[in-house]
Amino acid sequence: MKRFGKFISEHNVLVLIIGVALLIPATLGMIGTKINYDILSYLPQELDSTKGQTVLDKVYSDAATSLLIVEGMEEKDIVKLKEDVKKVDGVEDAFWIDDALDISIPKEVLPDKIKNNLYSKDSTMIIIKLKESAASERTQNTIASIKKLMNKQCFLSGISAIVKDTKDLADRETPLYVVLAVVFSTIVLLLSMESALVPVIFLIAIGMGILYNMGTNIFLGEISYITKALAAVLQLGVTMDYSIFLMHRYEEELVNHESKKEAMTEAISTTMLSISGSSLTTIAGFLALCTMDLALGKDIGIVMAKGVVIGVLCAITILPAFILTFDKLIHKFKHRTILPEFKKVSYLVINHYKAFIVIFIVAFIPAIFGAKNTSVYYNLDESLPKDMESIVATNKLKDEFNMMTTHFILVNDEIPPYKLKEITSKIEKVDGIENVLSYDKFIGPTIPEEFVPDKIRDIFKQGGYNLILANSKYKSAEEAENIQIQELTDIVKAYDEKAMVAGEGALTKDLINIADEDFKKVSIASTLAIFIIILLVFKSVSIPVLLVSAIELAIQINMGIPYYTGTVIPFIASIVIGTIQLGATVDYAILLTSRFKEELNRGYEKKEAMRVALEGSAKSITTSALTFFGATGGVALISDMALIKSLCLLIARGALISMVVIILVLPSLLLVSEGIISKTSKNWKSEEKIEEAKNIPV
Repeated sequence: MKRFGKFISEHNVLVLIIGVALLIPATLGMIGTKINYDILSYLPQELDSTKGQTVLDKVYSDAATSLLIVEGMEEKDIVKLKEDVKKVDGVEDAFWIDDALDISIPKEVLPDKIKNNLYSKDSTMIIIKLKESAASERTQNTIASIKKLMNKQCFLSGISAIVKDTKDLADRETPLYVVLAVVFSTIVLLLSMESALVPVIFLIAIGMGILYNMGTNIFLGEISYITKALAAVLQLGVTMDYSIFLMHRYEEELVNHESKKEAMTEAISTTMLSISGSSLTTIAGFLALCTMDLALGKDIGIVMAKGVVIGVLCAITILPAFILTFDKLIHKFKHRTILPEFKKVSYLVINHYKAFIVIFIVAFIPAIFGAKNTSVYYNLDESLPKDMESIVATNKLKDEFNMMTTHFILVNDEIPPYKLKEITSKIEKVDGIENVLSYDKFIGPTIPEEFVPDKIRDIFKQGGYNLILANSKYKSAEEAENIQIQELTDIVKAYDEKAMVAGEGALTKDLINIADEDFKKVSIASTLAIFIIILLVFKSVSIPVLLVSAIELAIQINMGIPYYTGTVIPFIASIVIGTIQLGATVDYAILLTSRFKEELNRGYEKKEAMRVALEGSAKSITTSALTFFGATGGVALISDMALIKSLCLLIARGALISMVVIILVLPSLLLVSEGIISKTSKNWKSEEKIEEAKNIPV
């Protein structure tokens, strides 16, 4: 490791040249990485709901269907608008009543079930079929083109429109997230570090690491918009520790070495050892997300684990090169920090550690109860601003057409017409089903099939499937909607075992079931992985229990607060926050415990050892936690996307709660358990080191 450190120190200019050169392919890779804005597309492909979506996409081109609501427009103008929409690239077809009947026929003579589907007072609805899936780049361009044809009387709804609005909002806000993270992190570092230039150098080095990480995402093919929005601020927050550790170590080594290059060589080699354990816990935390059945977890997990690895590499290569290059300026702009020495805090903890043990035990009860009962939501539109165009249109579907979700039901085309009518009749009787559109509704009992327009036939019968559209008054993710979907599934499966119920409602129902299982998987995987890493680092059975228990209290408090404040959080937060908070802040616990062990081996009695350890590590823990808080808290303040806002608020608050628990509660746990630790840990206290420490002259 010293050879590596010496190489970086001796060739700092070369390291910077290579680092800057790598920014070019990284930037190109970042630009070339596709972004997925459809959360539902991350569901497992073997589910009936996702199989149905594939059929709708490949066979019917219905996986991306938008509904255009038109208010107070003349029928001839509606026909013209529909024809203009059909000409837009990416539109498979557009359907309105004129495709079945002449518009000269009064709408009052239409069958009620047809009329109610397409009309509501002075509003009507054009059904638009798109050629590609909702989240494809072509579909997004298609939606943008359709919007150009619309006026104030038009409202475009559907998953495609929501995805487009989500994309526009995310693209607009994500750069602001990075700017705010940099600004708040700079403020924290200026107040806590001894040089005004250090924050700038830190952020440049970490920024390069972020760009490398985002650029290498091109090898993954695509990433989710959630990953894109959070990756930079999370990487900044969780890898700042490594920069702080290196800088502190370099300052210490400058006193013991004649040249700054020798000091940096020593700092790099020792920092590599000290951050190996802490970075492994963070990486393990993120990789635990890969155990999720929902592929979104793998998306976030791989990107962030890769980001931590790159962050470590930048901390021991690019950052040392910057520090050596600008060493004179760093020391020229030194100033006093405002962070306290934590002497009063250390005395408070060691003098009242038993009281903090009681607090630790008692706090678990309301924390766990709150975390267990926190409400979550699963709908994508719940996380978007209410004044967003697609959300306004979706609400109009509810209010004017009493249409919250549309179920796409696929059954075998060989089912006899009389049985198809039985299916349709049973579906209509299901609670909450407002109306049903199927092939038999259009042909009726008296119209021969050969007289049915091809356009109508193609909407419902293709590729060996018969499509039934059932409009529900319930919203996706509601309990009533999920019960309704199960009833529909039971009905159609009785006639066709391979029948599928697809659409937003069915996908969301599966999402809820998967999310519950994913939460358990991720919690177990992250806790177990981090437990094993701490066990190996400290060669102890008891220390992992104590450290993980302390962080778990912080996590439960964080996740329980929404229950007591009456806040509903996005489902993804309930799955990922625990593992992110555990992986990112267990570093603080490892730092304090390592320092406690070090002081014990210097011959200090346990209380004095903890006092020295707390004073020595509290400043680093506070700086790191406040930087993490600043990086994510700023995003929580300005984001209009409730999903991103909630995630960042929970991460920011979690960093502060973990900081408080580790500074106040963990020392108490270590003090009261020191005897057990000594018996269950290898080389916890070395008699040789203690004797050596006693013989060193003061």
